[in-house]
Amino acid sequence: MPLLRRKPFALAEPPEELKPDEPVYQIRFTKEIFRDYPDYLKQLNQYRQRVWMCKVTGKTGLTYEEAMVSEQHATEKVQQFPKELMTTALGIIQYSMLPLKDLADSIGEKLQKRLFVGAELHGKKGDGVHPCRILKVIQKGVDTFCYEVAWLDKNKSISEQAELCAEDLVHKKPLFSRNILKSFIRESTCRNAPWVLHDELAKSHGISTDIPEELRGRVFYRDGLLICSKKRKNEESLEDTDNSKRKKLNGAQVDDSCQEKENAQQKNEAIKYPIDDLLVKPGPDDPVFTDRPSPSKDFNIPMSCVGDLLMVWDLLNSFGRLLHLWPYSLEDFENAICHKDSNVVLLVESHAALFRFLIKDGDEYSLAVKNQKLKSKITMNNWTEYLCYFLDVINIPELRHHEATIKRGHYGLVDVSAKLEILSELVNQALETAIFREKLDEIIEQRQALGASRREECRRTREEKERLKAESRSNGFVDGLLNGAKVPTNDNHGIQNGDMDEKSLVEIEPSGQNGQMDRSEIKPLHPVSKKTHKKLNSDLKEPTKNGKELSRKESPKQSKADKEDLSEKNSKEQRKEYFEKEMEKRFVRRSPLGKDRDHNRYWWFRRDGRIFVESSDSKEWGYYSSKEELDALMSSLNCKGERERALQKQLQKYYTKICSELQKRSKDLMHRIIDESVLRRSTRVRAPPRQNPANAFLRYVNKWKEE
Repeated sequence: MPLLRRKPFALAEPPEELKPDEPVYQIRFTKEIFRDYPDYLKQLNQYRQRVWMCKVTGKTGLTYEEAMVSEQHATEKVQQFPKELMTTALGIIQYSMLPLKDLADSIGEKLQKRLFVGAELHGKKGDGVHPCRILKVIQKGVDTFCYEVAWLDKNKSISEQAELCAEDLVHKKPLFSRNILKSFIRESTCRNAPWVLHDELAKSHGISTDIPEELRGRVFYRDGLLICSKKRKNEESLEDTDNSKRKKLNGAQVDDSCQEKENAQQKNEAIKYPIDDLLVKPGPDDPVFTDRPSPSKDFNIPMSCVGDLLMVWDLLNSFGRLLHLWPYSLEDFENAICHKDSNVVLLVESHAALFRFLIKDGDEYSLAVKNQKLKSKITMNNWTEYLCYFLDVINIPELRHHEATIKRGHYGLVDVSAKLEILSELVNQALETAIFREKLDEIIEQRQALGASRREECRRTREEKERLKAESRSNGFVDGLLNGAKVPTNDNHGIQNGDMDEKSLVEIEPSGQNGQMDRSEIKPLHPVSKKTHKKLNSDLKEPTKNGKELSRKESPKQSKADKEDLSEKNSKEQRKEYFEKEMEKRFVRRSPLGKDRDHNRYWWFRRDGRIFVESSDSKEWGYYSSKEELDALMSSLNCKGERERALQKQLQKYYTKICSELQKRSKDLMHRIIDESVLRRSTRVRAPPRQNPANAFLRYVNKWKEE
């Protein structure tokens, strides 16, 4: 059963009193039945979200159906676990306090010494080591075993048999991969910290369910559930809150008539948007929506492989510095995947970067490579050997089917889907390494520090504005005007050459909106000469934006203040752009821009420019590659729906960036078309294939290659 937020999710109960001929809605993969369409739609939308986790493998970011398929495949692998070693492995798991990775490693180390019938490994024969399969385990003493083995040829068919002792058997790779052991642990247990086996499984293998002595003070059973002592206080508080809730529920009595009235009132109320997109109906106040443009689907690879292509390309380019891999375009990657040459530099460098990364981590692949004593430097001649050993480690039958073709030096003849599946597995293995996890933790910390500094900067700016406002109020200015109606004019700006005596005052009465003043409202308290009145009016300018009048002598200051305001505004925008760029540099994971009413997801990759459209079932892909298509898409979105409203908001947020990238892409495409036409017209000199713009991927050079 897939997990939601790492907890089991209960399926919906069937409706009560369901009639045989009553129309209902059923979810295909859970068999849940709903009477109301909104309830069915709500549940289905939740299953389509990538918030589910596979219980067996621990993979996250899956839909419910994908998690179910992952559990099924993992369970089939776990069922292949040898029965002879099952009891030993379960005994190690029961009440262990180790983390999952350490527990899997400890089981692998102990089972490495225990061989079983059917195990394939290598044995000493003459002067060399040859592959063999154990047919029978012969016990000759208390701790002494001999093994009857069958020697295997290249096709794994039995050629002859022999009897070997334990010292003559060689382990070139672990009997069980760490992922299989992790899946086995998850499938066998009902909880962790400590790990506890399912009761029926423990009883069937004779494993005790009693708590060991070293854990009796820390762990205990209550109502059939295992509880850690650290959680006692939290559970007591939870019990108190549950009791209070029960009292409230018991004390609350609501009549059926009141509920009916409330329901009627809710129906009569106007619909508050946004609502679920599929429930939105056309209205008279709706704007004119344009027809949504059909996305282009001219991919060179099969439609089912587009998702893997985008995932692998985006991760390799986003973490190119960490992998020591120079970035390349999506078109180059697509053309390289489809190319029939076996040693395309772009693909060789991509594989080699991931191989070096896995070898550094010291995981099972690193051990397998060290046991084979391969050359430490990965070159164009030996990179396929590293690839074949990787296929041996992951042991996926569909991919190992192509191992013989790769060994013969014909990697280019492998199916495109298989090439991308191998790269996807390589990427997934790299994501699980400790080096990658440490890098992600470092990036997350840097993003948090950037966010904290941005919030601190906003807080300081807000406090500075409040301080300046408070100072202006304390000085007697409100919105740029002096409090009070009378101001003395016996200063150097108003009185010159004795035009007014010392007792002459001018009364300024604010008029109009926002306290703005007009020249006609300047009234002398005492008689003044016409010359003086004219001079006062000529010295005063029109009111500024904040309502404060300035003289001509102060006009340069006003222009300077305007420049300061403009520079401050520009600096804020620059700081905002700076923070956004720094956040983009510290990439963690790619998320879609949003979804439309039909749950189609929209992705934008800045390095490519196009907007990719993924269908709700992830089987169909398309893309928009022009500004006109982007505008038409935005005009077709209905903001009354929750999903399309959120999608339009994201498109508006990144509109300028998307348009600039699309225009840049169009220019590059135009230059490429012109170059190709020039080459086609040239009849006297033929350009080499690598100089053809369509074969730009053949000229790829890894400038960040790790020596």
